[in-house]
Amino acid sequence: MQPVVPNKSWRAVSVVPAGAACEAALQLRGRRFLTNAAPRLPLPECNLQNECRCKYRHLADRRGPPRRQNDSAFGSAPKPVTERRRPGERRERRG
Repeated sequence: MQPVVPNKSWRAVSVVPAGAACEAALQLRGRRFLTNAAPRLPLPECNLQNECRCKYRHLADRRGPPRRQNDSAFGSAPKPVTERRRPGERRERRG
């Protein structure tokens, strides 16, 4: 079985504020950007241009962790439906 390789076009970064980070960097904390759309560091609004120690955290995917319990990277099977018909009972065709 081949290992799953992430699509390179979805690689992303997030800004990691460091030290006495500026307000602009703190506002971007936890936000993900596609690699080619990420803001350059130091940020233009940074008031610590020469002392900025902010970094990028490289991520395999722009999307975050699953938001729902049944989300997964490979999809999820629908929940089984409880059978409501009695044994031997058939569906009636509605016209």
